[in-house]
Amino acid sequence: MPETDEQAAPWEYTLTIPHDPRSVTVCRRTLRLILTMHGLIGLVDTAELLATELVGNAVRHTEGPAALRVSWAPSVLRIGAWDANPEPPQPPRELTAITDLEEGRGLALVKACANQWGWQPLSRNGHRGKCVWCELGGAA
Repeated sequence: MPETDEQAAPWEYTLTIPHDPRSVTVCRRTLRLILTMHGLIGLVDTAELLATELVGNAVRHTEGPAALRVSWAPSVLRIGAWDANPEPPQPPRELTAITDLEEGRGLALVKACANQWGWQPLSRNGHRGKCVWCELGGAA
């Protein structure tokens, strides 16, 4: 499928969120709207899953503000969750070893579903923190 004009030009969105579990739903729905408006509907389901895990971890395991960052460079969707805790995330467990667990699967799902993932220290608005990110290759 050829890229449309919406899929060819790079773009970036940042949504700053409060430390509130409802923020995860706001981020997921905002991401769906962004991807739909840019003609990337084929990435929505996986992107929503990944954003839910990343933002959910930022809200659940840290204190203070957080942010969802979504960017598109032709053929690569990057989803990141910034939080005010500069400590690195725990390494993901193997997905096959945690299928019965209610919690602790987030980064294992990200690792399994994304083309790449990682984290980096990142300061934002005077707060030291980190951004945990993942990338999806872009067949829309």
